[in-house]
Amino acid sequence: MANLIKIRGARVNNLKNIDLEIPRDKFIVVTGLSGSGKSSLVFDLIYAESQRRYVESLSSYARQFVGLMDKPDVDLIEGLIPAISIDQKSASNNPRSTVGTITEIYDYFRLLFSKIGIPYCPECGQKMQRKKMEKNKNDYKIFCGRCGYERSEFKAIDFSFNSSHGACPACSGLGVKMEIDTSLILNLNLNIAQGAIKPWLHYNFDNQNNLINEVEKLALRHNFDISKPLKDLSKNNLNLILNGDQIFPGVLKGLRDKYQETESNYIRQKIGQYMKEIKCPSCGGRRLKDEILLVKFQDINIYDLSSKNIEELRDFFKKDSKGFKLTNSQKLIFDSISKEIIVRLENILRVGLSYLSISRSATTLSGGESQRLRLAHQISSNLVGLLYVLDEPSVGLHPKDNENLIKTLKNLNVKGNTVIVIEHDSSMMLSSDYILDIGPMAGEHGGNVVFAGDLDKFKKNTTSLTAQYLFGDKKIPVPKYYRQNEDKFLKIIGASENNLKDIDVEIPLENLVVISGVSGSGKSTLMIDILAKALNKKFYRAKEEPGKHKAILGAEFIDKIIDIDQSPIGRTPRSNPATYTGMFSYIRDLFASLPESKKAGLKARHFSFNLKGGRCEKCQGDGVLKVEMQFLPDIYVKCDECNGQRYNDEVLKVKYNNKNIFEVLEMTIEDSLKFFSSEKNIKNKLDILNSIGLGYIKLGQSATTLSGGESQRIKLAYELSRPSTGKTLYILDEPTTGLHFEDVKNLLKVLHGLVDKGNTVLVIEHNLDIIKSADWVIDLGPDGGDKGGEVVAIGNPKEIMKSKNSHTGKYLKKII
Repeated sequence: MANLIKIRGARVNNLKNIDLEIPRDKFIVVTGLSGSGKSSLVFDLIYAESQRRYVESLSSYARQFVGLMDKPDVDLIEGLIPAISIDQKSASNNPRSTVGTITEIYDYFRLLFSKIGIPYCPECGQKMQRKKMEKNKNDYKIFCGRCGYERSEFKAIDFSFNSSHGACPACSGLGVKMEIDTSLILNLNLNIAQGAIKPWLHYNFDNQNNLINEVEKLALRHNFDISKPLKDLSKNNLNLILNGDQIFPGVLKGLRDKYQETESNYIRQKIGQYMKEIKCPSCGGRRLKDEILLVKFQDINIYDLSSKNIEELRDFFKKDSKGFKLTNSQKLIFDSISKEIIVRLENILRVGLSYLSISRSATTLSGGESQRLRLAHQISSNLVGLLYVLDEPSVGLHPKDNENLIKTLKNLNVKGNTVIVIEHDSSMMLSSDYILDIGPMAGEHGGNVVFAGDLDKFKKNTTSLTAQYLFGDKKIPVPKYYRQNEDKFLKIIGASENNLKDIDVEIPLENLVVISGVSGSGKSTLMIDILAKALNKKFYRAKEEPGKHKAILGAEFIDKIIDIDQSPIGRTPRSNPATYTGMFSYIRDLFASLPESKKAGLKARHFSFNLKGGRCEKCQGDGVLKVEMQFLPDIYVKCDECNGQRYNDEVLKVKYNNKNIFEVLEMTIEDSLKFFSSEKNIKNKLDILNSIGLGYIKLGQSATTLSGGESQRIKLAYELSRPSTGKTLYILDEPTTGLHFEDVKNLLKVLHGLVDKGNTVLVIEHNLDIIKSADWVIDLGPDGGDKGGEVVAIGNPKEIMKSKNSHTGKYLKKII
């Protein structure tokens, strides 16, 4: 009993009063269909209760908030140990956070450069020298023997871009600035008075008329006619309007000043729509002051060292002090610092992130990358006796990289920790010590323990859908034929962004096409950064600049591009599947049409929790209130005014089929199908959500609780509910995230259905069942980072399988 987590009567979310005993000190995989109750068991019960009890053990200040933390609905839970959650929802939104700051490697870099870096004079470039100060023989100065420039000795904080000591003053250490995009602010078909300067017209600045008068005076001074449309003005005159003269500062400066000086978030947000992010012109994106970048170790500054990928850095520091020209005291410092750096670098390599650089912004990391990076950081801590819970750590990993991740997780277990992983990956399951299969299906049809035990017993289980797929009794079939299209292609010419090696790629249209390859091989760069951005700019005048390439040919064969990524459908609890898909408008109209609503004078707007009138004003329609806690994460508690129901009493009295608006939002997609069976507009959207494996989520489920995969499938459902042109290009980035074998099978039906209508579906994917089902595969590699960026193999899956250079082909052989 001492080595077990014992659970009795668990009823969290859809768990059906389950009893369970989970062995500790094992590598445990929890699996089951999407929505079966895996996260409810692992995160909402085991991890949440472990955290609650931890807070109970803290100071009296912290303990006063324990009562505000929801206690999981369970009769008994024993044998818990301190738990660490490494999920996919914690990717940083802080632009100051980088791979180096997350892993603490950059902290060691700062120490290295401050201790044994060689400074060069910012005035004349001469190598500087060190001397003792006369008054204080201990606090040193550095000086230039040629020009006399001197300053205090460098400290670690001077190399931080998050401190005024080291940050570039022009961008405050961000490396980027927001700049007005002239192509977005001008309507060349209009003149100034008609609203040619879009921000002036649309956002009704107080001094709009004054600004127009200033431009009229400018035109008089320089003798040109502003009654003409802007397209008829000379380049010189248009430049005067934009950049001004000695009297009038110009449109661009005016907008920049307004953006920086306004106290209105609304105006800042609106002007922001006409801006694009550019590299800081002062530091060139390097974040630091010039003086700091002139400090070098082995002829390289801290930014350039940070720009190397993890594998290159490991090789650099592995040279050890013998490979560098260092004094004895410098060797001692280098050896102690490099030892810590190498440990962290090797742990990052083990989780398949060799292609990342230390300078990579945390905001650009996917959920899977962020999760594995934090896993590497945890391994470096060498803690034991802990419970680690992870949510699909294999997301974003090629089968080749996945093998190293499994070894890392098992090593964490061998060191004396319990590891519980929610996974759908077959390799991860087959490597486990213990399997928990939750189901048998999703939502209200799930929540039971289908199986608990080791692999040998699991193989003999006849009731588990997971076991049937895992051991080959059920399979996603290989297509009987592959579509062929030799007439229409999208061609990307000379792709050279990031690690792409000036490649040309042909994508056959009206096919299901998969872009495969190991992590960091260049898949997302090619498909998202180049193709999607270039086509969005062409079709929709999007402001994001595409990555480096020479040309894209064949765009005339498509008339629409839909890029469906895994970013959230909204960043606040107010966004949910019903609002995102447009279904909520129909639901609100339905409630507003009821006799009780008409009698009470309630309109559709009263059934929105975003607007005054119908929502609860204490929580402003959120249903929860935030309690700020010092030194601990904020706690959200149920609103005591509306009891978490988001609306006022008058609105909640109105019922359709015996349910009020809050109760409707609490229904699952599957239940809603029956409930709204007679409402065609609502039912059509529900049918699509259900068909792509989302029957278990709630209509009003907060966007902040949805995984990246769930958000992506909701976006897909929204697009599927719109009329298809038959010439649409769909781009999806790992749509199988969070999907069980059975869900993948259903997703494939949807994707093939889109292609059957004449559309093209382009999927970035590692899942072998998706790859083997594609009409055409473009395999990049052969490896990640600088060792990738080339086309390794192209063709249908059986042709890829024959390629000797393709890692993907090697794994396809095992399943085809």
